[in-house]
Amino acid sequence: MSDFDMMGLDDALVSRLTAMGITEPTPIQARAIPEALNGHDVMGLAQTGTGKTAAFGVPLITLLSRVGRKPARGTVRGLVLAPTRELAQQIAETLKALTEDTPLKVAIVVGGVSINPQIKRLERGIDILVATPGRLMDLMERRAVDLGSCSFLVLDEADQMLDLGFIHSLRKIAAVLPKERQTMLFSATMPKLMNEIAQSYLNSPRRIEVSPPGKAADKVTQVVHFIAKAAKTDLLIELLDSHRDERAIVFGRTKWGCEKLAKTLEKAGFATAAVHGNKSQGQRDRAIAAFKSADVRVLVATDVAARGLDIPDVKHVYNYELPNVPDAYVHRIGRTARAGKDGAAVAFCAPDEMEELAAIQKVMKSAIPIASGRPWQPIEDPAKPAARKGPGGAAGKPGGGGARRNRRGGRGRSTARKAA
Repeated sequence: MSDFDMMGLDDALVSRLTAMGITEPTPIQARAIPEALNGHDVMGLAQTGTGKTAAFGVPLITLLSRVGRKPARGTVRGLVLAPTRELAQQIAETLKALTEDTPLKVAIVVGGVSINPQIKRLERGIDILVATPGRLMDLMERRAVDLGSCSFLVLDEADQMLDLGFIHSLRKIAAVLPKERQTMLFSATMPKLMNEIAQSYLNSPRRIEVSPPGKAADKVTQVVHFIAKAAKTDLLIELLDSHRDERAIVFGRTKWGCEKLAKTLEKAGFATAAVHGNKSQGQRDRAIAAFKSADVRVLVATDVAARGLDIPDVKHVYNYELPNVPDAYVHRIGRTARAGKDGAAVAFCAPDEMEELAAIQKVMKSAIPIASGRPWQPIEDPAKPAARKGPGGAAGKPGGGGARRNRRGGRGRSTARKAA
């Protein structure tokens, strides 16, 4: 008998979990599922790739199945909110697999596609609706969805919803939900504003924290190259060339920059696709499908792909440009080392990105090992005590010779290949 059996789950649901390769619960699942099944609100904090979707999906499906009634026309019984289309799609796929051959109906509503088919789908009534806040607000304004009988609310990756400015939408959506409901909130990081969400939407929640906020996946190896901005593309091509048969995700900051980089990598002979906000939903879906099937080996993306991509065989993540929001780094590198596998995360740091690197290391509470080059300016190691100030008020010299400016980018070919 597995731990899932001991939770009192339906045999058919346990069988579906097994068919999906989920035979034993992860730490977040083992602690969150029993609390949710007992009717408690749950606030789950766990790093990416630890099975949060099943942690809320299993109790949601179980509790809805126990009620036994069908949703009325135009109504929703359970609502799952996600910040991006890709994450919403991933959640919906998992929930549909978990509800296969059951009466429960799962639907998804996201932007970037026609709203009319979504309106028609909602007319029949939905057991579990997975939605992005913006599209759900559009549907609410058209009076195409009734949330008045929704008894379950799940906020997944709630920290990113704050980063993307969805707090006002969340307030409007929560205002039309019944006060008597069960709410589950899941996140990989814990910004200060999360307490406001917890206090506003959760009732005496059970807080479950299986890893410190900001902690990377256990089996991901991280390195940073201090390199001039103009030399980044050459280094990236060199590193990608050392593992052409393995999947890699390359993260950039801007839509234009990612599109340009993808075309450059294609010219260099790599099977490449791009995912960013200027792509239609169909284009993004096709790019991700090609990446999953390994027809495409390199995916160049903005942070729209930093969450929601659950592809176990991604071996490498490249931070071609460091993110402005340090928590985004944790989610980016969480695309590798998933499902207990190993992975590598490589960061490129140009002179104007030292502040971003310092912020990332502060959030992670550890210094990222240096693969090549030297820091462009002194940077404090968050794992060490702060340096004492001398008589003149200046801090002591940092270790490792990092105070000198690295004018050449300092990378060597042998070092770069070793880091790959």
